[in-house]
Amino acid sequence: MAISVLIADDEAIVRDGLRTILDLENDMTVVGEAADGAQAVAAIRELRPDVALVDIRMPGLDGIEATRQIVRAPNPPRVLVLTTFDRNEYVYEAMKAGASGFLLKDVRRHQLTDAIRTVARGETLLAPTITRRLIEEFCTRPSPATTTPPELAALTPREVEVLTLIGRGRSNADIAAELVVAETTAKTHVAHILAKLSLSDRAQAVIAAYETGLIRPGMR
Repeated sequence: MAISVLIADDEAIVRDGLRTILDLENDMTVVGEAADGAQAVAAIRELRPDVALVDIRMPGLDGIEATRQIVRAPNPPRVLVLTTFDRNEYVYEAMKAGASGFLLKDVRRHQLTDAIRTVARGETLLAPTITRRLIEEFCTRPSPATTTPPELAALTPREVEVLTLIGRGRSNADIAAELVVAETTAKTHVAHILAKLSLSDRAQAVIAAYETGLIRPGMR
């Protein structure tokens, strides 16, 4: 089935350009548009797309707050933030709000469509350069935790270990290899961590690992 996409951007010419690009893809269909955050939230409730392309800088309700409201709804779409602004605080707030990915508007067509497919599959688009930069600036801790932080009390010791590896950028396959377990077991641990900490995806798990002090910037 085609991936249904909603485009939220305050510039009509940008919405037209994005629609033109996506209409050329056999596995994607644009089901609606919105000119601001409030329209996007309302349209998503009605149209229930698989993916929402959301600009950050919009009048009224901006893209960050719109993302927060979108992901709180039952069975929300995946949110892919698309913007001309690459300031660290925008990226950080977008990820904390629940966005599944962050792209600049100067990406190539194939990068945009690949990103939509990635988040539609339930994966997170974590560009290493931009993610490491924002996390190291905004989530610093003087030293890693020597005991389990109280915020992580719901996790088992193994899950804390897995969360630490997620924070270091490890994939499920990497985690499985490092812990000498099956990849399906690693995936199960990740799912349990997200559920117990009420996190929407790996992006928020990475941030949680830094904010709780499990790891510090520069750790690999």
